[in-house]
Amino acid sequence: MKLTIERTALLKSLGHVQSVVERRNTIPILSNVLVEAKGERVALTATDMDLAIVDHAPAEIAAPGAATVPAHMLYDIVRKLPEGSQVSLELAGDGGQVAIKAGRSRFTLQTLPKEDFPSTAAGDLPHRFPLAAVDLRSLIDHTRFAISTEETRYYLNGIYVHAHNGGKQSTLRAVATDGHRLARVEMPLPEGAEKIPGVIIPRKMVGEVRKLIEEVDGAVEVSLSDTRVRFAFNDIVLTSKLIDGSFPDYQRVIPTGNDKTLEVDRREFRDAIDRVSTISSEKSRAVKLSLKSGSVVISATSPENGTAVEELEVKYEGAPLEIGFNSRYLLDVADEIDGDGLQMVLADAVAPTLVRDMADAMALYVLMPMRV
Repeated sequence: MKLTIERTALLKSLGHVQSVVERRNTIPILSNVLVEAKGERVALTATDMDLAIVDHAPAEIAAPGAATVPAHMLYDIVRKLPEGSQVSLELAGDGGQVAIKAGRSRFTLQTLPKEDFPSTAAGDLPHRFPLAAVDLRSLIDHTRFAISTEETRYYLNGIYVHAHNGGKQSTLRAVATDGHRLARVEMPLPEGAEKIPGVIIPRKMVGEVRKLIEEVDGAVEVSLSDTRVRFAFNDIVLTSKLIDGSFPDYQRVIPTGNDKTLEVDRREFRDAIDRVSTISSEKSRAVKLSLKSGSVVISATSPENGTAVEELEVKYEGAPLEIGFNSRYLLDVADEIDGDGLQMVLADAVAPTLVRDMADAMALYVLMPMRV
């Protein structure tokens, strides 16, 4: 293997793939990136056995071939090379080392046998459909804050994506919950997604995809089977195992009988919650909402810090009600609402509360109250 590649192109590809590589690995080969040179491109592959990424970059290939080199070490070397330099990678005679040259810099890195690198083939993924990158960003951004981090409830450690057939229009739904709050977002069902299975996409995959589609304008090709998912866009292909578990029946959590409606300016409400919660204790982060006709009083009390109170004008005509929430959860939801108006539909101090973006009927959030 012998190739020459521009530093910027190599650094960009390495930046994409090295974030999949765990810093600590019990299996040495998983610390390496597989470099494959053929045709007019070099392919860089990294995996943690659950998630695999392949990124392609243009290169001058003098001799095709493949080698595995330490991912983070190679990334650090290329990052420190002068901008605009041409980087040469060449497999040394016995195949045990890769020589890296750029200008007057020379490095040699130990390799591991490429045959030991795990196969990242995903097998047959029968369901395929295109999804606009802007829609995928929206689905992820409006749900991932509610993904559970509790490893014991592993089936909540991702976003549940499925086709929903109800009413006039079929939709693609994304749902996440950690038991304290739930986020559900939907969009018109893309062509080709009619028969997809309900799948739980793991948190790490969600994070990597979101990072990589930040500046993508076109469509992302999504491919699915019962056990794997693949996202392909530009020169990047990400493949991941799905979470093997049953997502709970989230529809049962979404209240339908709530009869008290509060409408408030999202930014004013968010900022008031943020200010008042400064007082709340680190452990509970509790704030109390005291609702009466035309106003809400937001308050927090903590034995060690003191008290905080702020009153807002709101649209509310229901019976007076006092209800407590974790301020962090309220802020998370308020941050995901794009419109100016936030609507809360409440029942009482212990029942789940519905939160909506008044400008977007496709997004819905549920918050469990807490005792204050």
